[in-house]
Amino acid sequence: MNWIDEGFLISKNRYNENSLITEFFTKDRGKISGIIFGGTSKKIKSYLQIGNRLHINYNSKSNNRIGYFKVEILDAYSPLYFDHKQKLSCISSATNLIKILTADSQANINVYKIIENLFLILKNNDWLKKYIFWELDLLKLLGYDLELENLVEKDLIKNEIVYYAKSSTEKKYVPNFLIEKDLEVIDKKTLLNGLKLVGDFLDKTILKPNNLNYPNNRLLFINSLK
Repeated sequence: MNWIDEGFLISKNRYNENSLITEFFTKDRGKISGIIFGGTSKKIKSYLQIGNRLHINYNSKSNNRIGYFKVEILDAYSPLYFDHKQKLSCISSATNLIKILTADSQANINVYKIIENLFLILKNNDWLKKYIFWELDLLKLLGYDLELENLVEKDLIKNEIVYYAKSSTEKKYVPNFLIEKDLEVIDKKTLLNGLKLVGDFLDKTILKPNNLNYPNNRLLFINSLK
């Protein structure tokens, strides 16, 4: 089986001294695994950074065996943020979510486009706020819509509007910017609360029911913001 496509590198692991097992989320075929021979060489490894977009030539002897990639760089996104620890960690967390939450060999052009959008978001001053909505959009695309607007109740405390979601066991406050989406958010603690709320939803609704561990990349990203 042979085909040509383009895709974002979402994971890589050493296969042997000279090669890597990699995963790409491709434009036409979704998430695909394959070996890159010589992937640890100086010539190639410089652009085999998580998040980069590459031209892919895939070859496999049969559908039951892992194939191999020949790749060329199209867009080197990650190196733009080598000096920005938080954004680089954000890329790692986002691509790891794509790896965990998507099925193999299932094309989804909307997921591909949302990865493209990630790198537009990182150019903004309010990138962190936009990234939180990026995660919510990704979950919605995959069939897990949090639907916060339909869950929250509104209250007035000390002349300030607050939103909360109430269950039989707890009353969880929801950061206002997740409901009033045009609000400017300067306080990093508020943004971290938003990330935590999305993370709790991810863990309880998707990860635990499917016996998946909470992604370490996301924990590292959150810790980089503190």
